[in-house]
Order: sequence, then C-alpha cells, then structure tokens
Amino acid sequence: MKSKILVFLFSVLIIPMLISVTSCGKSGVDANIINIGALSDETGGTADVGKDYARGIKEAIRYVNENGGINGKQIKLWQDDYGYKVPEALILYNKYKEKKCIAILGWGTADTEALSSHVAKDKIPYVSASYSAHLTDPKKTPFNFFIAPDYSTQVRGLLTAWFDKVWTAKKLARKPKVIFSFFSKSPFSTAAIKAGKEHANMLGFEVGDDADISLKEVNASDKINQMKKFKPDVVVHTNTVASVAVTIRDAFAGGLGADHLIKNWGFDESLPKRADKAAEGVYGCAPWAFYGQDVPKMDKVKEYAKKVHPDVKESDRTIHTVQAWANVLALAEALKRADTAKDLSGDGIVKKGFETFKNLDLGLGISLINYTATDHRPQSEAKIYQYKGGKFNLFDSVDLQKKWPTEWATKWLGY
Repeated sequence: MKSKILVFLFSVLIIPMLISVTSCGKSGVDANIINIGALSDETGGTADVGKDYARGIKEAIRYVNENGGINGKQIKLWQDDYGYKVPEALILYNKYKEKKCIAILGWGTADTEALSSHVAKDKIPYVSASYSAHLTDPKKTPFNFFIAPDYSTQVRGLLTAWFDKVWTAKKLARKPKVIFSFFSKSPFSTAAIKAGKEHANMLGFEVGDDADISLKEVNASDKINQMKKFKPDVVVHTNTVASVAVTIRDAFAGGLGADHLIKNWGFDESLPKRADKAAEGVYGCAPWAFYGQDVPKMDKVKEYAKKVHPDVKESDRTIHTVQAWANVLALAEALKRADTAKDLSGDGIVKKGFETFKNLDLGLGISLINYTATDHRPQSEAKIYQYKGGKFNLFDSVDLQKKWPTEWATKWLGY
C-alpha cells in the first residue's frame, strides 16, 4: 500500500517538474534573459549608412545590459545582416520568432512595411530604422514604432523652413521652383514624395519633373542637365548619403545653382567628405545630435563605441550611431515599464510600455517622445540644420503640429 502511495506521489509531483525543466531546456526560455532580434544592412543597398547604425545597436544593448538591464534581466541580441533584401528579412523574422524574441529592432522601409502585418498578427513590437509615415497609424500597424519625426514630417519641415527663411527673404515676385530627387524603385526613397509634393503645392511652389536617381548612382551629370532645363531654386533629396553626395557634387560641377534639402539618411558627417565643396550650404533634417556633440548621454555613446568597437576611428563615426541608440533606449524603456507591470507580452510592451510615453526625454539631442493608443507618431518637430563653415549648424526647428494643427490631427497620420 505504501509503495502505491509513493508511486502516486511521484507521478503527481515529480514527473510534471521534470517535464517542466526539460521543456524549458528545449525552448531556451530563461526568466532572466530577454531575446531581441535586430536586422542590419552592412552589405546591401543602404550599407553606406547601415554599418554605423548596426554598430550603434550592439553598443547600446551592451550599455543597457551593463547598467541594470531590464529591471535586472539581460538582453540577448540576435543581430543579422540581411543585405537590404526583403526575402532575407522574412527568413530572419521567422528565426527571431523561433528564438522567442519578444521585440525586434528593424531596418529598411520595404522590409518593415512587408513585415508589418506579420508583427501585428504575432504581436511582436517592431522598432524600425524606417521612419515611413505609413507605419504610424496604430489602426493599420499597431506594433510598429520608431524614434524620429516620420519622413513626411521631415520633408514638410525642410520645405517650410526653406520657404519661410530663405525664399521669403529673396522677395521675388514668382513661385519658387522645386524638384524631388529620389529612387523610384525604393519604398524608402519614395515614402514621403507624395506628401512632399502636396506640401510644396500648399506653400505655393512650382513642382518640376522628378529626378530618378539610384541609391547606387556614381554619375548624375545627365540628370543634372535635365534639371537645369527647369531651373529649380531648390532640390529635395530622399536617398541615402552616397547617392546624395554624388548628386549634389555633380549639381555643383554642372552649375545647377539650386539649394539642397536632404532627408535624414542623406545628411551625415560623411557628406562633406564625399561631396567636398558641394556640401557647403546644404540643409538637412537631423532629429538627433551629430556624433560627439555636447548633449546628454553622448558621453555614454562615445564610451561604448570605444569599448565595443575599439578598432573604429572616431572620425569614421556618424549620427547613425546616435540614431541606433535612440531606438534601443526607447525599446529598453518600454520593456522596463511593461516588466514593472509584469506583462512582457507583445500587447503589454505596447500598451503598458510605448503607449505610456508622455514627453519622454531620452537625451541625445532628441525632441520629447509621445505615443498614444491612436497615434504612433513620436514627434512633430523637424530640426533643420545647415552645413556651413565646416559645421552642422541648427537653422530652424519646425513643429508641424503647432503650425498646422488641423492637418496634423485629421490628415497627416499615416501619410
């Protein structure tokens, strides 16, 4: 009788414990480890800006882990180079699901938008380096986030600042002329073109024919000759820095005579190195401080750059390191809040994490961050810099929500 009782107790108490231990071992679940995936482009079409961003992701994660982690829990980073290829991004997304990643740090617009329905279905918060406005409406993309004014806000801010402070001062009795320079086959490059053209029309610009320039352009002379027929006063660039540098260099050599407005990915410390004299006077949107500027947390950015990647020269660092830190620090804050609420589920990270951000100050020269359950635009302010005299100087700061409150509230969300 006693032996039967012992067998019964063993089956009831011990066997379930063994199954539990075995299951945890197989799934790789550890209560003190948080798995995070990260897509990087270090070899593909946007590697010119992607390499430094990828370094920044790794460095910022190391900083978080060495400074308390997520309320004591450590982040395990699964970081992969996907070469800016959407099919590869889909493969890696499934890998991160298998690794039980509870959030993903993404990269490009094409892959982020392609994955948006997947992350919504699987409820995996996705913090991208794509700032496409298409990702900001939680009715359509409830699990997508980023830390920057979206591309449409950037282009609207660039056009507004130039119109108000440059064109108006000229006091000419005609409309200013603008051309949009972008790669028509790139969802990243085209993301803000429709919004930009509508804003240009609203301000009273005359919009010329598009300049279709590849992300891998090495000679834009023919395109510049086509632009010269229209005689633009200003050109809006939405490519990455390598092709933007080629375009403004050839515009300078060809005597185009236009000013240049550049979306964030084409405007960094490497631009004057690539474009030389042609970079003088250009304008760009920079939502974060440039590398090394005297702003809160920049000391940590520089410290961990040396600690994690000691072989990379400081002169080769760019603002893209700082961009990566912004996304990591925001994700870490959302995870901490969700963990405090004892809910690290996808819904918990969104509802009890990101959507509780109200005037969040991350440092790094970034405007305050706000999310709500109905609006995932983190910022309405576009900071516009001008490269002049060897320095990036703040030229203007345009708050689109304050300047056009009706359009911001009723028309521009997700657009």
